[in-house]
Amino acid sequence: MQGRLLPKFSGRYQAHPLGYWEDEFSIASDLGLKCIEFIFDFNDYQQNPLFSNEGIREIEKISSKTGVVVHSVCADFFMECPLHSTTAENRIFAKNTLLELLSYCNNLNITDIVIPCVDHSSLVSTENFDIFKTQMMDLIPVAENFDINLSLETDLPPSSFANLLEDLDSKNVTVNYDIGNSASLGYDFKVELESYGKRISDLHVKDRKYGSSSVYLGQGDAQIPEFFKEFQKYDFKGPIIMQLLRDEEGVTVFKQQFEKFLKLVKPYLQ
Repeated sequence: MQGRLLPKFSGRYQAHPLGYWEDEFSIASDLGLKCIEFIFDFNDYQQNPLFSNEGIREIEKISSKTGVVVHSVCADFFMECPLHSTTAENRIFAKNTLLELLSYCNNLNITDIVIPCVDHSSLVSTENFDIFKTQMMDLIPVAENFDINLSLETDLPPSSFANLLEDLDSKNVTVNYDIGNSASLGYDFKVELESYGKRISDLHVKDRKYGSSSVYLGQGDAQIPEFFKEFQKYDFKGPIIMQLLRDEEGVTVFKQQFEKFLKLVKPYLQ
């Protein structure tokens, strides 16, 4: 996940590191990482390199030099300005921004744009749920045309999430599965996988305590080895993104947890 190998940007836990994002690619290459999932923030979104042709060329140049590519985008923009915002003006702004982002991402051969529908952008209320579906119906044809997945992360129970996917009825509406967030919500990963395991196209790895925040990998309630053992049954070809606990500096605590992760799941990543 972008920024996890660098010092915090403006003291924020997760943010696009505006002004020094390029530095992360060589660090990632040295660690043997193959990709970085870009963050598309609400703050300063117009300055994000994902949102201009010049920026796209810069990303391509750095990827070519380091061998570290960008396959996916975590669009945190839509936590601050959800597609199902309470005002029509904000809903139009959100939809138009995503349409523009899809166009730019097509130029970079992005496979997945993660749409977070959690916390401030939760879909738990019926009204939010219905507005979101209406908005998505306008976006799906564009995503299908570009063959970019709109990868949804939600806090919905497995059955409700499965119903949403069925209602939207598109191969390009997929699931971003976050192992730590699922543990925090108290969901059974086996039930989740049975409900939509085949639809997962982007995977986030972190550890959280039930009902609480992120912790050092292995100290929370996420059953990481057990999950990957079960997940072997699915033909997953997408990116595995490390969204691990971070500190102010970034890289050292990442390396410690990444090494632990590889030891935990080595039997299941062959």
